[in-house]
Formats: sequence, structure tokens, C-alpha cells
Amino acid sequence: MTELQRYLAEEVAEDHADGILTRREALRRLGLLGLSTTAATAMLTDVASADRRASAAQSSTTKPTQFSAFWAPVVTQPITFPGPQGRTLMGAWASAAKPRGGVLVIHENRGLTDHIKTVAGRFAASGWSALAIDLLSEEGGTGAFADEGQASAALAGVPPERFDADMQAGVSELARRLPRKRLAATGFCFGGGMVWRLLAAKEKRLAAAAPFYGPWPEGANLNGIKAATIAIYAGDDTRVNAGRDTAAAALRAAGVSHQIVTFGGANHAFFNDTGQRFHAPSAAEAYRRVLMWFEEYARVKTTKKS
Repeated sequence: MTELQRYLAEEVAEDHADGILTRREALRRLGLLGLSTTAATAMLTDVASADRRASAAQSSTTKPTQFSAFWAPVVTQPITFPGPQGRTLMGAWASAAKPRGGVLVIHENRGLTDHIKTVAGRFAASGWSALAIDLLSEEGGTGAFADEGQASAALAGVPPERFDADMQAGVSELARRLPRKRLAATGFCFGGGMVWRLLAAKEKRLAAAAPFYGPWPEGANLNGIKAATIAIYAGDDTRVNAGRDTAAAALRAAGVSHQIVTFGGANHAFFNDTGQRFHAPSAAEAYRRVLMWFEEYARVKTTKKS
């Protein structure tokens, strides 16, 4: 099992441990990822045990029972654009009225969902034109799959190097649409890990990056990057947080401006307002901090003539 496949399988097991997926559905999804029934059962047991131990050692998580939207997203438009080796890539484009810069938005392990399209629209409403890329473009796009489990299994079967090339093509498309503007990237869960991969691939056109609770790629280094990076973590997300110190060390070694922000009382995927782990106060503050970070490092500063 590859590093990516293991991460996606653990995501399924963790969703089961947290009561988001039934055991039957979790076993089905793990089967789609190539695990035998025996291996899948063992993973569900192991992750559930680790989850209980972590919960016993942490303070209780505050979960709001209701919330209201704190943004007014721009409606996205489906687009296609050139990819590597003559391939065509798909995405959702949200144009800001007066763009400060551009943001590449990288989806979770479910593919390019309506939620991620809305995230791109929120950035556009905040002044940052955004492209949400579909990393399942070669497979016909996220919409070609019957459910989230199938989309996740398809992602697990893609060589990670293809993701690197596709994301770099997404940066090229942003640069084409936003000449002379600075560019940034953000991503969530699987997409947060993809942001780390994009940086490790030495994508130097990014002025800023904001990976949300993304797994650290094994053996990656960030030497030579230019992106000022704010890395967002959840206090209760022990699995992903295991790579947090390594990420911080890599950012220090790269010599770029960086900040590691961990939200206590929040869990993995807390920014997703369509999910059961959504934590509204943390999501609002994380979004505020990311916008401030992009304003500082990814906006082209202009000086007034005297």
C-alpha cells in the first residue's frame, strides 16, 4: 500500500470511528481501496482504539449545533484548461471583481465537490480570484463517479507525480488569467497534503500557501521554495498532527516566512461546513488568518506617486 493509499484508507477508518460512516459503508470503501475484509476490519479496529485513546487525553470538542454563513460566495463557472502532455484538465473558476491575486484551491479526498466550489467562490467574494482544480480530470472528472467512495478510490490509484504536474498546470492557468498578479494555493485534508507536494515539487510561482490539516509527504523537503506558508491544524487531529513538527522544520530549513496555527477543540476537516466535524468558530478564524496572510504575502503592493 502506498503512502497516499494508506492515508485515504485511514480517512475512511477515522470517519467510521467518529460515527460518520457505518461499518458496512466503511468496509465497502476500504474494499474499493484494495483492502481485503480481514485487513479492513483490522484497520477499523486499530483506528477506533487509537481514536479512543486520543479522546481520553484531550479536552472535549465544542461543536456548534447551528451556524450561519459568514461569507457570500461568488458563483463558480466550470472551465477546462490545458494540462500536461496534451491532456485537458477541469475545474471551477470564481472571478473576483477587483482581484488582489489568485488562489489555487485543492479539494479533499472526495474530489471537486460543491463544497470546494463554494470555497473558491468565497475567496473570490473576498477579493481573490480562485481556481478549484479537479484532480480526477483524466478519469472524466469527479462527476463521473457514482459516490464519494468511488472518487476516493480513483484518487488512490493515481501516481502522485501526476497530481504534481496537474497542480502546476493549474498554477499556469491562474497566471494566464491573472497576469502580473501574485498567486497562492490552499487545500484541505487530502488537498492540504497536495499543497505540501506542490511546494516540495519546487513550484516557485507561488507567493503564499495555506495547507489545511494536510498530511506531510514522506521524504519531502521545501528547500528553494518562495511561498510564505501558513499551515492550519486541528488540535484534536492526532493522526495528521504527527507530521506537524516535520513540516515546521522543513519550513524553517527553507528559510521562508511561515506560521503554524493549531485550533484547540477542533478536529480534522473542521473547515468543511457540510461535514459533521465543522467547527464554526475555528473555521471563521482560520479563514480570517488565511486572508490576512495572503494580503501580506500574495498581494501586489502598489506605492503612491508623490
